[in-house]
Amino acid sequence: MKERRHAGKTQSLAGQMLLAHPGLEDPNFRRTVVLLSGHDEAGAMGVVLNRPMGKQLGEVNAEFAHSPLAGVPLYAGGPVDPQSLILVSWQWIVADQAFQLTFGIEVEQAHELIGRPGLTMRAFIGYAGWSKGQLENELQHDTWVTTPVEGDWLLKHDGVPLWRGLISHLDPDLKLMADAPDDPSVN
Repeated sequence: MKERRHAGKTQSLAGQMLLAHPGLEDPNFRRTVVLLSGHDEAGAMGVVLNRPMGKQLGEVNAEFAHSPLAGVPLYAGGPVDPQSLILVSWQWIVADQAFQLTFGIEVEQAHELIGRPGLTMRAFIGYAGWSKGQLENELQHDTWVTTPVEGDWLLKHDGVPLWRGLISHLDPDLKLMADAPDDPSVN
């Protein structure tokens, strides 16, 4: 899909998802779903939603071992600043048919949010970032498919199945490519 423009300016994609095109081979972003937290003329930033590390926050950081956040699942958020920790929460608001997204939560606020019914919280190590014009260039070259966060996809799916389900749902023509095996000899 092509970059969205409004009155000569790039329309912000903050709060939307980027789905890696099935042909994207970059190991940092192959078969990923990126949630953009910021996008303006200076660049873009987000986290990879579908790279679970199979660990919980309390297992990898002693500061959280005995806190209410100990069980928060840990994800590889992207190749930039792999020492950083970003807390993100979302909740599907049925009445509004929309997601309430909170990105970059402070630890104190996370402690208050963690017990809310229907709230999902994840911890991300590192993030994905694009410099000025970089994401727009990648969008022009169909590296990414953009989509708003809809329905309960993030609640029901994870890992590569999240990416495969979203890309197949959005563009049936890409489904065939998304379902192709990594090794064509297995076909």
